Amino acid sequence: MQKKISSKMLYKGCIFTLTQDQVKIENDMIVTRDVIHHHGGVGVLVIKDHAILLVRQYRYPTQRSLLEIPAGKLEKDEDPYVCGLRELEEETGYRCQELRSITSFYSTPGFCSEKIYLYEAVAPYKAEHPRSMDEDECISIEWHALKDAYHMVMEGQIQDAKTMIAIQYAMLKTSNT
Repeated sequence: MQKKISSKMLYKGCIFTLTQDQVKIENDMIVTRDVIHHHGGVGVLVIKDHAILLVRQYRYPTQRSLLEIPAGKLEKDEDPYVCGLRELEEETGYRCQELRSITSFYSTPGFCSEKIYLYEAVAPYKAEHPRSMDEDECISIEWHALKDAYHMVMEGQIQDAKTMIAIQYAMLKTSNT
């Protein structure tokens, strides 16, 4: 077990906080750990008629447009389920009967607390009057055959981790039914 001795905030932004912590590790050494504290995020797998709903958006940190499942960040203390419903509607104009939990995982646990929750949309349908996208989002939606999306993962055309996990889950689920 590692124990925090002290923590110094280096940066506080609207998406994450960065601290530099002094930590006592197992062999009683004191080490420095830089930690990004993030509220987490939610991704939603939408499958309809053997096709997957993906969103394409430019991601500034990667300097390119990426294909991803609909997703968004959690607000402080927000229920991931509620966030998933909101993000699905805002980004795609779709709603669903319910969300079914697939899994959750830490995106980069070596330096970041971000935990991503993955859900599957049950009985998705186009909303009559969907919520608006966030004003800083420029998103287009695309439907791809699930098998084609899987090949895009295998060929490195889809590089977003949550999307890769969701597509692989969907392929495993399809092959087991």
